[in-house]
Amino acid sequence: MSRSELILQPKALPSPSAVLELFKPITWFAPMWAFGCGVVSSGVALGDRWLYLAGGVILAGPLSCAASQAVNDWFDRHVDAINEPNRPIPSGRIPGRWGLYIAIFWTAASLALGAALGQWAFWASVLAAVLAWAYSAPPARLKLNGWWGNAAVGVSYEGIAWFTGAAVMIGALPGAEIIALAFLYSIGAHGIMTLNDFKAIEGDREMGVRSLPVQLGPARAARFACLVMIAPQLVVIAGLAVYGQFIHAAIVTGLLAAQLVLMREFLKSPREKAPWYNATGTSLYVLGMLASAFAVRSIEGGAL
Repeated sequence: MSRSELILQPKALPSPSAVLELFKPITWFAPMWAFGCGVVSSGVALGDRWLYLAGGVILAGPLSCAASQAVNDWFDRHVDAINEPNRPIPSGRIPGRWGLYIAIFWTAASLALGAALGQWAFWASVLAAVLAWAYSAPPARLKLNGWWGNAAVGVSYEGIAWFTGAAVMIGALPGAEIIALAFLYSIGAHGIMTLNDFKAIEGDREMGVRSLPVQLGPARAARFACLVMIAPQLVVIAGLAVYGQFIHAAIVTGLLAAQLVLMREFLKSPREKAPWYNATGTSLYVLGMLASAFAVRSIEGGAL
């Protein structure tokens, strides 16, 4: 009996620790942070909306993001059996088809909680679920192409989460300015996802994954990642200045200037310094998100 056949045999229930490892809690930070930015940008006082706030945080991280991780690991189980055999599914710690069942159940739970938080949160959850399955599952498998896969993750982790945070607090469709901020920071997140691809260039090339470092080469991909992070922040700065939010515009400008200094070092040796820049430059990027959210909040009604 082959290893893959053994893995697909139904056996004991997976342990809670294996399921938690499958959900990769460390990945929850990005959408939860973006959701928090959406909450801030709404301009709505907590008041009696605290249950919506708590539910939205759970939706963004432990449900929606965790579901996407389970979907990804299930459809990558054969590759992981070769490259990372100690992961929960290929190791057999999540036996049989439990990885698929968990992915389906957690997706359904995300949609149910989204519906409970309101119609806009529900539709945002539907879009996030569609992108999560399209990213990992055939026939789409967006992850096989860096242009589409990184866009799907950027929209899900930043834009949809930000939109949801504002929607659950407002209880209605957020204003155009809030949606614009969420969209702009989603674009920049495409560059952040490109940074993550530098760690597996050889493996991606062998497995037919056309990440941007594979398609463009490390140097060009690094320059593209930097440009796609810079451009939306420049638009945000200009927008804040136009609407008189000069202090917040100055804060975002300072954070971007610090990123530019770090980018110079990153571009000297992209493959070696991608993890370093991902930790430092990305931190400054997300702080700019929060500053922008406060700029929107400072205007009555949560709109610029």
